[in-house]
Amino acid sequence: MTAISPLPVALISGASRGIGAAIARELAANGWAVSLGCRDPAASALPEGEAVHVQPFDALEGREGQWVAAAQARFGRIDAVVNNAGISVPRSIIEADEADLDLLLAVNLKSPFRLVRAAWPHLVASGRGRVVTIASLSGKRVKSARASLYAISKFAVVALSHGLRQCGAEAGVRATAICPGFVNTELGLSGIDRAPNEITQPEDVARVVRMVIELPNTAAIAEIPINWRVEDIY
Repeated sequence: MTAISPLPVALISGASRGIGAAIARELAANGWAVSLGCRDPAASALPEGEAVHVQPFDALEGREGQWVAAAQARFGRIDAVVNNAGISVPRSIIEADEADLDLLLAVNLKSPFRLVRAAWPHLVASGRGRVVTIASLSGKRVKSARASLYAISKFAVVALSHGLRQCGAEAGVRATAICPGFVNTELGLSGIDRAPNEITQPEDVARVVRMVIELPNTAAIAEIPINWRVEDIY
């Protein structure tokens, strides 16, 4: 019989680098056990220790259920899911073809959809399950033609988070969409003429994620936009 972890357990997708790795380090350093879905399980940025479980994971392979089963077998509980894995296809709606759109939706929308559905019984059993989805400010507005295809997927991801929020209302499962602008990552630095230290850092986003998943059920937050500069309210 699997021993139940005395620590709350969070699954984090896309944890090999960038925002996902920062979230993993933030949670592991502050009283959480973490199960890390990684395309590169040997990534040096990952935390280590008995409370860290690393699962090879590719959002295109459709094996979210296997990951959830492995995490449950390791820790005996799942208290939070952080949907962080994502890609960008920097093409406009007119330039793109259906294969581009299919790829974006497969990674950015369908994989989080499958992961949360697989983990849902465990989140409900927790009594205070949490789902955090790293969306984007591109899920709140379309700033350029080049970002328009990507925005479709992120608008859908924000809707997914709101839908999960409604589904979990009575069961104590809270869902939040976190919507960063440009972040100092390989993906986030593309298309911006700013020094890396001038924009939002992955650790900034990680601190917000931890705050959200540690709030009580009486403080439900639907969305949090984050940006390195002041923008109009959406």
